[in-house]
Amino acid sequence: MKIVIDDKIPYIKEVIAKISDNVIYKKGADICNSDVKDADALIVRTRTKCNRELLEGSNVKFIATATIGFDHIDTEYLNKAGITWMNCPGCNSGSVAQYLNSVLILLEKEKGEDLKDMTLGIVGCGHVGQKVKAVAEKLGMKVLVNDPPREDAGEKGNFVSLEQIKEECDVITFHTPMVREGKYKTIHIADKDFFNSLGKRPYIINTSRGGVVDNKELLNAINENKVKDAIIDTWENEPDVNLELLKKVFIGTPHIAGYSADGKVNADNMVIEGLCKFFKLKNTFCIVPPKLSEDIEFSKDFKEYSLQLYNPLVDSKKLKSEPYKFEDLRGNYPIRREYFNKEA
Repeated sequence: MKIVIDDKIPYIKEVIAKISDNVIYKKGADICNSDVKDADALIVRTRTKCNRELLEGSNVKFIATATIGFDHIDTEYLNKAGITWMNCPGCNSGSVAQYLNSVLILLEKEKGEDLKDMTLGIVGCGHVGQKVKAVAEKLGMKVLVNDPPREDAGEKGNFVSLEQIKEECDVITFHTPMVREGKYKTIHIADKDFFNSLGKRPYIINTSRGGVVDNKELLNAINENKVKDAIIDTWENEPDVNLELLKKVFIGTPHIAGYSADGKVNADNMVIEGLCKFFKLKNTFCIVPPKLSEDIEFSKDFKEYSLQLYNPLVDSKKLKSEPYKFEDLRGNYPIRREYFNKEA
């Protein structure tokens, strides 16, 4: 069995070597038709466009993306071509929640905000949004949740309208998939009209998909004092991000909110399980994340401990100083754990 894999997927090589001795690792954006022509399986991240151009005439039967999102996958073409595909829903939800936890603490520490006096609006409350809600409530914030698909499906959640989010929230964070059309379209939810109808001057946070927030209109909203500040991890036109917006935002990171070692290992294990199931192989493998040094001494104060584990200002400073290294910073991201445990 031949497998082609994005070379930036970590921790997976040792296990894959036990499954197949015919494995090609290549930069995700550079994987092309000739690479997959005689491949049986393809394991990617967001930088590989899995469409007709890549796959027509190939032998690929199974595709796994080690990510929550799958807007880089032409699901309609794959379904017609009889190619089985999978994503990894929820794999990095804990990592994104960690990012939000640290960001909210930094609003208090660096911006002088009192979180207990603030209302957080969550747009999209799936795997990630639910964990973000728990994080914010632990920090003492009031939380409002908007999720029309779940509300219409009859799920319980005390959902509110987007209009109420815009009117009442001091912080608005987006955790939706990218949906380009239909009743639940999410592309440019935060557009010119959105920013013009805000009831307060909120902080805007986007760790979902770049196109959920219109980056040009966000920049205008910041310049016109309609938005107090912004924290952006996912950008339109990555890696060619809006440099003026990057300079303006409080925190700008290179699409790494979900990049904890824990989240990556979760995705690896889901991919291996899917691969083995599809090819009818026995799965006896379990990838574990690397340990942090036992010499590290962490504060007993929860907020200080959180920032010691992960401070997104570090990633922001790196990207702002060298924005042309967006892909390098993302592809060669250092080990980050969601918690410290000598046994983990």
